Amino acid sequence: MTTYTFPGVYIEEVPSGIHTIVGVATSITGFIGWAAQGPTTQATLVQSWPEFQRVFGGLDSRSTLGYSVNQFFNNGGQQAYIIRLVDSTTAGSAKVSVPDTSSGTAFVATASSPGMWATFYGVRIVAKPGDATRFSVLVTYTPAGGSESIVESFTNLSNDTADPQGRYVGSVVNSGSSFVQLSSITTVAPKPNPPGGGSPPSPYTLAGSSLDGSVLTPGTSGFHTALNADNTGSGGVYLLDRVDLFNLLCVPAETDAATIALLQGYCRTHRAFLIVDSDPTVSLATFEANGPSSQITGKDSINSALYYPWVDAPDPLQQGRIDSYPPCGFVAGIYASTDASRGVWKAPAGVDASLTGATGLDIPLTDLENGTLNIMAVNCLRSFRVYGNVVWGARTLQGNDQVGSEWKYVPVRRLALYLEESLYRGTQWAVFEPNDNPLWAQLRLNVGAFMHELYTKGAFQGASAREAYFVKCDGQTTTQNDINMGVVNVWVGFAPLQPAEFVVLQIQQMAGQVQT
Repeated sequence: MTTYTFPGVYIEEVPSGIHTIVGVATSITGFIGWAAQGPTTQATLVQSWPEFQRVFGGLDSRSTLGYSVNQFFNNGGQQAYIIRLVDSTTAGSAKVSVPDTSSGTAFVATASSPGMWATFYGVRIVAKPGDATRFSVLVTYTPAGGSESIVESFTNLSNDTADPQGRYVGSVVNSGSSFVQLSSITTVAPKPNPPGGGSPPSPYTLAGSSLDGSVLTPGTSGFHTALNADNTGSGGVYLLDRVDLFNLLCVPAETDAATIALLQGYCRTHRAFLIVDSDPTVSLATFEANGPSSQITGKDSINSALYYPWVDAPDPLQQGRIDSYPPCGFVAGIYASTDASRGVWKAPAGVDASLTGATGLDIPLTDLENGTLNIMAVNCLRSFRVYGNVVWGARTLQGNDQVGSEWKYVPVRRLALYLEESLYRGTQWAVFEPNDNPLWAQLRLNVGAFMHELYTKGAFQGASAREAYFVKCDGQTTTQNDINMGVVNVWVGFAPLQPAEFVVLQIQQMAGQVQT
């Protein structure tokens, strides 16, 4: 506190008490499936299709993962976390023992992840001109029938673990390479170049135990084994535990009801939303008669939505031949583009929710078929002459008319998740603050400002802010017993915008009126 000693004017800066609450992202999507290459021990962030191609190998006809990620980015997606599944009992990592000049082993180079992808890669050791103690390690790529290219270069390396420049070969390569890891390092010596400046020797090719094992098809044993084999939370979907934030989850072509139910529970715990693919082997008549499995319409189904049918699109790997794909990648991209252009409170459906890249649908639906499935909480994809292929449903898997759930609609549920996550992160400053009226007033101010901003953007219904939302934090919400237990309660309510699912036009013929 300032000490006043002389007569005059004193200026003091007084804290406003405002802690701005920033809304979180709403369409960061997790994808789980088999890929030919890429990390297997973490959820890896990719922010474009070229980045996915570089890290995970792009499209592969053995898996729907690459296609779904491609469709996600083509339809407006921007950020995706990829979890690559492999069967650790059958998949091996390529490796090579690199010899030194005395026929010993300089080091063992092992591919950074399992799969046959690494058989096209190699390592080369090159001496530094004029310095016998320094060398470079180059990682090369030579496709079948193609020419060699250098994909990574680590220069000015040393054999000295205490290298004063911090360029010890083991630490530099292992921390910086996306393709190889070095082990069993002894004394690295450059492979001598031919005298007279001839062509350099061939690189040491990664080979040996480069078996990929059985191809894992998402939706059958491959995915289930990877997800359920470790219930301690260290593999499969549980790799997302280490991700700061994800909002959507897609497991392309996963149709097993028990696995979907597990994923629904995981998403509810993490305030995320699961996009479920319908089973393409079930006929329309059977689907109309039975609807979604009762295993996936329980209490956790409020955080998921099912889409039907699968989507037809050209396959770049088959000269553009039309093939059938699970809808989750298309739909997740539409979620992202709708959030960006209209807000998370807008239903990701309608004439603007067109499926970019789709040529048609597996099963063209009529209005009556659509109506039968819609009331059973199945979101249909439709093909209209004017608008093309569009998403034509916005219900959660608890949106069956007979259930009468308050979380019937996708935008209502996703708006609630957005509010929960944003307020959870935006009120962390209040922890350990004195639990009394000043704190309550600050919470009301900060949360109220956040809610009012959303109201002005059209996120809630109501002719006034009073009708649209409320924020309450005072002696009524937080009793003395709560204070004694270190608890402060903030009540937040909002009036959600329900999507106009049924537009009714009442047309009446006017009878001729006699003028009098």
